[in-house]
Amino acid sequence: MDPITIVLALAGLGLGYGGSTYLNKKKSAEAENKAEKELQKAKKEAQKAVDDAREEARKVTDEARKEAQTRRNEIKDLENRLVQRESTLDKKLDELDKRSEKLRGAEDEVEGLKNEIRDIRTKQQEKLEKIAKLSKAEAAEKLMQMTERDIRGDLTGLISKLQREAQENAEEAANTYIVAAMERMASEVTAERTLTSVKLEDEEMKGRIIGKEGRNIQALQRATGVDIMVDDTPGYIVLSCFDPVRREVARQALELLLKDGRVHPGRIEEVVEKAQKQVEKDVVRAGEDAAREVGVIGIPKELLHMLGELRFRTSYGQNVLKHSTEMAHMAGMLAEELGANVTVTKYATLMHDLGKALTHKMEGKHHHISGEMLRKYGAPEEVAQAAEQHHDDMETTSVEAVIVRVCDAISAARPGARNISAENFAERMKELENIANGFNGIEKSYAISAGREVRVFVKPQQVDDLNAIRLARDIATKIESSMNYPGTIKVNVIRETRAIEFAK
Repeated sequence: MDPITIVLALAGLGLGYGGSTYLNKKKSAEAENKAEKELQKAKKEAQKAVDDAREEARKVTDEARKEAQTRRNEIKDLENRLVQRESTLDKKLDELDKRSEKLRGAEDEVEGLKNEIRDIRTKQQEKLEKIAKLSKAEAAEKLMQMTERDIRGDLTGLISKLQREAQENAEEAANTYIVAAMERMASEVTAERTLTSVKLEDEEMKGRIIGKEGRNIQALQRATGVDIMVDDTPGYIVLSCFDPVRREVARQALELLLKDGRVHPGRIEEVVEKAQKQVEKDVVRAGEDAAREVGVIGIPKELLHMLGELRFRTSYGQNVLKHSTEMAHMAGMLAEELGANVTVTKYATLMHDLGKALTHKMEGKHHHISGEMLRKYGAPEEVAQAAEQHHDDMETTSVEAVIVRVCDAISAARPGARNISAENFAERMKELENIANGFNGIEKSYAISAGREVRVFVKPQQVDDLNAIRLARDIATKIESSMNYPGTIKVNVIRETRAIEFAK
């Protein structure tokens, strides 16, 4: 290789290295300058942030100082006001103490005056007793006697007026409720007896019913427990029995035998058994129909069965089931008007005579049996009580019981509802008059309006107006305790004074 070329190459390498080094140094210096500038800039920004933070801290500190100063001022003002109030209260307490001392002094003075007044009254009373020669009790008694004598007439008039107004208002409200219930409830009045007639299409059937040597009629009587009278009424066979259920079984059995035409002891037993089953169905259906008609649900089956038996029961000629349903309708209307429990009232009224279906099987009064059966088969206690208390031997404990009792009297007292003989009626009228005549000062008495009113005339010399009022109440109480009657009886005591003079 040429030495010049080598030298040139080395020179080129040296120049390249030197140029590169120079460039690197130049770039490094520029970077250092740039970094120095950035550092200076950052220091300036940091210093500014510090200054801003210091300024902000100073402002916050100033505001906190101002707020603390304000709070201190407010607390100071509050302390000043409290000090003022305390001083004011102290002054008022001092004044109250002074007033209390004055009041205590005034009380002592008043007590002293009271004692003086008592002494003066005692001295005056002693002087009055010496002058009048009467003690305080005797003077009070004389004063009361004078006052009673002066205002006796006014009291009599006031009592009569108050009683009249109370009776008028009560009667008006009661009449409104009862008439509203009665005019919405209309039922037929029928008289039922202990005899049932079965019509014959052919007189020859009487011979079949009697049978050879009376075997058929004896078998029929033995199976049903009913007396059968064949020859008494032409064209009819009469059934007689106090038990209407047995009488109904005999009637249905006899009609089946007459319709079939086959009459012999074996057939009679078969037909009677069939009739008994049919009557049992009729009993249950009658109870269900009555409950459905009245609108009472949830009645146990045992109670419905006993209720259905009332269809074949009568009381004074009145059908007991019809009587009960009629009462239940009226009782529901009255309960609605009076704000009582309608369901309880209807339930109790429908079941009130339930015991009449069992009076021949159980000992006791029918309304007591009704309550016992209702409790036995799970009826509500309020229903059992209301049904049990519908007669006067038990005190009513609820409005529902009173309604049941009232409706029972209304239903039984309707004209034609019950068959009562003229002899019983006359005896009841005479008993009413005898009760009134048993009191002192009675001149004469009359039972009028079919026993609904007793008119009593008193001797005016022996009975004054005030005693006349008391006498009317005593007579009514005696009637209530000694007689059984439907509805109410009016006791009218009349005191008449006549002054007669002649002009000549």
